[in-house]
Amino acid sequence: MPKQKSHKGLSKRVKLTGKGKVRRKRANGSHLMSTKDARRRRRISKACVVEGVVADKIKAALGK
Repeated sequence: MPKQKSHKGLSKRVKLTGKGKVRRKRANGSHLMSTKDARRRRRISKACVVEGVVADKIKAALGK
């Protein structure tokens, strides 16, 4: 039986923390920043933790 391959596109977009949580970058942070207020830009710049069933599916796609 061959090994299961990890999803390469997803592995470039998310990282696993030391405790196994899934971290991802927030959306809307690549361009058109001048129209967004400073509070929103700060919130967008920080990574967030994925929770629930979605996190389980991401870990399965990564082979963890």
